[in-house]
Amino acid sequence: MARRKSSAGSKKGRKKGFKWMAVYRGNIHLVLFLRLLTVTVFLFLSRAVFYVFNLKYFANVPSHEELMIFFHGTRFDIAAILMVNLPFIAMYLLPFKFREKKAYLVVADIWFYIANTLALLMNFVDIIYFRFTLKRVTADIFTYLQVGGDFDKLLPQFMKDFWYILVTFIIYIALMILVVSRFRVAGTGQKLKGGNFSYYLFNVFMALVFAGFTVIGIRGGLQLRPINVVTAARYTTARNVPLVLNTPFSILRTWNNEKLPTIHWFRTESELEKLYNPAHQGKAGNFKRMNVMIIIMESFSREHIGLLNHDLENGRYQGFTPFMDSLIRHSLYFDAYANGKTSIQGIPAVLSSIPSLMYESFIQTSYASGKFTSIGGLLKAKGYSTAFFHGGSNGTMGFDSYTHYVGFDKYYGRNEYHNEADYDGKWGIRDEQFFQYAAREINGMGQPFCAAFFSLSSHHPYYVPPKYINVLRTGNLPIQQSIMYADLSLAEFFHTVQHMPWYKNTLFVITADHTSEGYYPFYQSGAGQYAVPLLFFRPGEELKGMSKTIAQQTDIMPTVLSYLGYEGKYLAFGTNLLDTLGIHFSVHYNSGVYGMMKDNCLIEFDGMKSTHLFDLATDPMQKHNLLNQGNAEQEKLELFLKAFIQQYNNRLIENRLIAE
Repeated sequence: MARRKSSAGSKKGRKKGFKWMAVYRGNIHLVLFLRLLTVTVFLFLSRAVFYVFNLKYFANVPSHEELMIFFHGTRFDIAAILMVNLPFIAMYLLPFKFREKKAYLVVADIWFYIANTLALLMNFVDIIYFRFTLKRVTADIFTYLQVGGDFDKLLPQFMKDFWYILVTFIIYIALMILVVSRFRVAGTGQKLKGGNFSYYLFNVFMALVFAGFTVIGIRGGLQLRPINVVTAARYTTARNVPLVLNTPFSILRTWNNEKLPTIHWFRTESELEKLYNPAHQGKAGNFKRMNVMIIIMESFSREHIGLLNHDLENGRYQGFTPFMDSLIRHSLYFDAYANGKTSIQGIPAVLSSIPSLMYESFIQTSYASGKFTSIGGLLKAKGYSTAFFHGGSNGTMGFDSYTHYVGFDKYYGRNEYHNEADYDGKWGIRDEQFFQYAAREINGMGQPFCAAFFSLSSHHPYYVPPKYINVLRTGNLPIQQSIMYADLSLAEFFHTVQHMPWYKNTLFVITADHTSEGYYPFYQSGAGQYAVPLLFFRPGEELKGMSKTIAQQTDIMPTVLSYLGYEGKYLAFGTNLLDTLGIHFSVHYNSGVYGMMKDNCLIEFDGMKSTHLFDLATDPMQKHNLLNQGNAEQEKLELFLKAFIQQYNNRLIENRLIAE
């Protein structure tokens, strides 16, 4: 190995103490190692940046656990860097002389800088995106972008709002390039020695050595199975898994990973159905031809509702939903949990009672091409008029295609509204105007009807009309003024429809699609980050109370059908909340880990074994892992969750989402 002949300028730099900036020229294998080591360090350090910018979310992680998380995270960093740089590694390891030619090395460098810049960009994007999903981005992001709509308008807004992340990233990349460019191959452009048998023998040997270590690094070690996203759950709770992982690893490991595995934990159907059966049979009786209006409020976490948080701020917490507070007092209310963290997961959970227990949303996968239905489809067969309202651009997240597929006759979006003056410039028609539009359209529908409305204003960039900026309160979170605006829009909707002839014969169901970023500790916890409201309101009817029964979004369809007296068979991965003797629970999936809340416990399961168990009654912040500590409920909870997963996986795979 030889050092380069220094120029006068670089000599001057060294005299000033900048020796670290000197160019190092060495053999191609050592340069390859040093470059890979450098970008691995930069990926590792970007986890620290991720941690610092999201410190509030990870504030309750003990310091000793933080150190272990960062330590174990290096395993995932090494795997990610080796996967990202496989073409670069191959170019450097080819045992031929042309690999040290200048033009060849320039091509290799271009690949290296582009690939690693994109890898680090993914990590930096997740610094902000994580706050909305509370998980690392996975490969489903690319499918989501295809159906997401308005991304071209939202991207500039994100760059404007989070400019400091962009600036930090540019500086970070410049520093990475500066350091990496110091390592160069010796003898570039010179006639190389060793064109004999020993040259090729040595380089083939080195290629095999590097290839072996690369395979081991990508696998994450010599263990039987390569590491995956779910492996991170071995080192911490599901809530903190994103800190162990890095985004390029999460994307690459979930690429083309749509297929669910067939499960055989329970060998016979009878054994399985004794534990859990998603097939429902309505009871014979008088069917109530009552209207159903399901309202899904964007990002309406339970945290934003003052009535439900008397313990916050020493009892002084007002919340940001005065109308919903008042409506809850006249409704049957449940402390519910969302089945996912995104809208595209929440809508099929609410309307079809199908959660998304995989990296992608159910409606983004090939399983959605099979037979399944929704509350709209089931009631349509009973002679109901059906419609779905969402003020976003038509095609947003594929909601128009999905709702039509499952039995909603009409879709009302931005195109049908026909008034761009009420467009918020980012997502769609403002809630205030679109709620009123929906009221008018519903009034023209034949009765009985089943309508679903999905709001949008309480979504980043949290649009609030200028006339309300100094009227509506702000809070600790940027979203909270827009929550007040959405709540005001909901209040005006009810003020309008209460004078319409169908109002008194309507069952209203109100919930959220998912939660927003949390501020108070419980709403950042493994359970609290899914906490949403769920209320059933019937004007003038004795459907009231604050139930302590655990609920989830997938419970909405079976509960409504039971209330109406629906007699047919249907399939739902939820339960009838009006059945006080039923088994009530909530299931979600995040970063390869299943979570289930049942019997005042939260159990986390990685697909093979349970990893954590918390008693929510005595430990609401989930600090004390009771797994394998003699908890009497552990085996029952795990068996039930396994039965649920087996029913879910196998029914999706076998296209059995319609009750026979």
